[in-house]
Amino acid sequence: MSLTPRLFRHKRIFSAGLLCIVGLIFFIVRWQMGPPLDAQVVVRRDFVQTVVASGRVESPHRVDVGAQMTSTVTRVPFNEGDAVKAQDILIELAAADLLATERQADIAVTQAQARLRQLQELQAPLAAIALRQAKVNFQNAQTALMRNQDLFSQGFIGAAALDEARKVLELADAQLKGAEKQLETTHSQGSDYAIAAAAIRQAQAAVDGARARSKFAVIRAPVDGVLIGRKVEVGDVVQPGKALMTLSPRGKAQLVISIDEKNLRLLKLGQKALVCADAYPQEKFDATLAYISPGVNAQTGSIEVKLNIDHPPTFLLQDMTVSVDIEVARRPGTLVLPASAVRDVGGQSPWVVRIDSGRANKVGVQTGLRSDGFVEILQGLEPGDTVLLGVPAVELGAPVRAKATPH
Repeated sequence: MSLTPRLFRHKRIFSAGLLCIVGLIFFIVRWQMGPPLDAQVVVRRDFVQTVVASGRVESPHRVDVGAQMTSTVTRVPFNEGDAVKAQDILIELAAADLLATERQADIAVTQAQARLRQLQELQAPLAAIALRQAKVNFQNAQTALMRNQDLFSQGFIGAAALDEARKVLELADAQLKGAEKQLETTHSQGSDYAIAAAAIRQAQAAVDGARARSKFAVIRAPVDGVLIGRKVEVGDVVQPGKALMTLSPRGKAQLVISIDEKNLRLLKLGQKALVCADAYPQEKFDATLAYISPGVNAQTGSIEVKLNIDHPPTFLLQDMTVSVDIEVARRPGTLVLPASAVRDVGGQSPWVVRIDSGRANKVGVQTGLRSDGFVEILQGLEPGDTVLLGVPAVELGAPVRAKATPH
């Protein structure tokens, strides 16, 4: 009975010693293998480099609508956000004085036309009658002069009577020529006709001007579009030169964004982009780079670019804020690493810490595209290599273990 407790106690001591030896061996092995650190396995995959920026939705151009005369607003049928069609009435102005002027101009045309009819229907026939009478008088004077010449040659009348006959003929000749001229002026090429016709044209021009000014009282939409601004109410007195409404023409909207000038070398017309509106972050749509400003903003160090929307979504509104990812380069099946794995990534000699046979080893690499927290590796690594992430607290050559899984 006395040996059993003693034997049991020896077994417990032996077991505890064995556990200590096993634990010591485990920790020695773990120490020799090094600490577990975050790592990444180098893989091949398609890599896309993008330039990310934010901007706004904007129509290719906007139309400011204003008055061309000083007057009082009598009607404004549309509000901001309303869709309008070309020639829809946007604003009506008081125009009683303009209508009166237009009526006066119409009356002036009627009067000028009446003067022309009077010339054709009265003055021209009277001038023709006067011409015929003048011809008769001229012929009678010629006959009387010839008769008096015969009588003078026969001695029946004196020289005074003959002179009087010559003066009558000269007067009849002058009256004949005057009648001819008077009739000529009534013809289509004559001066009186030209004056009357010019008076009609002048009066008609006054009518056209009055009607054009009357049209100023009705301000219409020049194109189809949406009203995005209204600064006028009924009763306002408006003046020329002030924008009363702003119209966004219907058509393809554009995205206007500002890009940091350091990315200018990456941009080319025709590049594709993926866009989402801040109000609808889950609704993405495509756009195409269509314009690159030729100048850089000196204050912000940015450059303005514009993108055409391939298929505008229905929710897109003027001046809506959007986020844009412009695809500037694509590499199919290239080696890719997280940017945190590459030291001095923007310097002359980038490098990584690769795990070779369980130890940390410095390896120089050549990098390519960079985007969205990843870097393309052109030289220095092979698929399947494991590199440490971040800045691990381990010396080069020291044992180390990776605790990450490939992805």
